[in-house]
Amino acid sequence: MQMPEDNISLVKAQLSGDFNLPVTNDKEQLVNSLAEGINQLIQTDFTRLINILYRIDISEKTLKETLEKRADEDAGLLIARLIIERLLQKQEMRAKFKTRDNIPDDDKW
Repeated sequence: MQMPEDNISLVKAQLSGDFNLPVTNDKEQLVNSLAEGINQLIQTDFTRLINILYRIDISEKTLKETLEKRADEDAGLLIARLIIERLLQKQEMRAKFKTRDNIPDDDKW
């Protein structure tokens, strides 16, 4: 998963309220720290994890399929990758549909 440093910062900013993420911009450290936080929520506050996934817009179907297909892997890591992938998709969509400032005032809504 390729993530430019500015994307890492945006992902960290979006997740900082829910997880204690590292100060560095190392992608693997971000994934591992996020996975630790997710595993902790799985054990201690599963409802909060579900709420976070809902807010980020991780579909229940995608989550179930991923966990079933890769049942031998760490669920925290799998969910962390899904979260990061979804946040990066959202960033791409926002950039793609970002309004341009050069629209004349008469043409703006």
